[in-house]
Amino acid sequence: MARGFQIHSKKRGSDAAARGRRTLGTQLRRNWQYYLLLLPAFVYVLIFCYGPMYGLQIAFKNYKMSLGVWDSPWIGFRNFTDFFGGYYFWTLIRNTFVLSLSTLAFSFPVPIMIALLVNELGGRFKRTLQTILYAPHFISTVVLVGMITILFSPSMGIVNTFLNRLGVDSIYFMGDPNFFRPLYIGSDIWQHMGWNAIIYIAALSGVDPGLHEAAELDGASRLQRIIHINLPCILPTIIIMLIMQLGNIATISYEKVFLMQNDLNLGVSEVISTYVYKRGLVSNNYSFATAVGLFNNIVNVTMLVIANKVSRKFSETSLF
Repeated sequence: MARGFQIHSKKRGSDAAARGRRTLGTQLRRNWQYYLLLLPAFVYVLIFCYGPMYGLQIAFKNYKMSLGVWDSPWIGFRNFTDFFGGYYFWTLIRNTFVLSLSTLAFSFPVPIMIALLVNELGGRFKRTLQTILYAPHFISTVVLVGMITILFSPSMGIVNTFLNRLGVDSIYFMGDPNFFRPLYIGSDIWQHMGWNAIIYIAALSGVDPGLHEAAELDGASRLQRIIHINLPCILPTIIIMLIMQLGNIATISYEKVFLMQNDLNLGVSEVISTYVYKRGLVSNNYSFATAVGLFNNIVNVTMLVIANKVSRKFSETSLF
């Protein structure tokens, strides 16, 4: 009897697998145009995102270009221990997380407020304001840092000119470590607040107008409707965006930091990404730089999983 049950279970499982294959084949034949459009993106991700991952093994090797990836000698976790025991380890960790968390704390709420503001406007003024807010996003990092350098120049900058008119001596903002983080965060908010607000504006467009009509009939003010209708409706989107931001908490794009960096502010501006660039490309220590980059990604994945678990525990919204 037990043997008959096992045979029946195997047969039932094989039948389900066959039906699944037939269903997949039917879907492919029926919607082949869509899958054809998806193919270039799939190939791109496969080649440029997953393909290079084979090179992660050099983090555990003493990589020599003359020997190649496979033939370079294996050294285990020596690159990691050198980084963890290095003189700059805690400085890099502190600078990276302080700058990243500060940027998140100050820049994350701004696009939400911008979206709520733009959503309440209408007509030509709304479109004009959106264009003005979106435009800075398309400025390159090099141009942006050049603008910061000119505006805050101690000799010809508008900011120091204004301070001189007030009787204050010129300040070398770019060389003062105390101003590096405010300049970085402030410019980041200005450049990306309009672009980052797009997804919240899209979420607000899905709010049921009937909720606003009912609240208005009950005497609710515009501010009350924003707080009690708009915000709860876009809260899942806010949570998802926050989780994704926390998943990149240890990643700071090195271009902007590197361009704003100099010998005077190096104590607060040296982060993991700039350190990897200098050790990997400038000093040709590819194995060490790969190990540091791998550690950085592990931290990001860990933060993503923790943030997602916390969100799933205290709300109904999560990535997975």
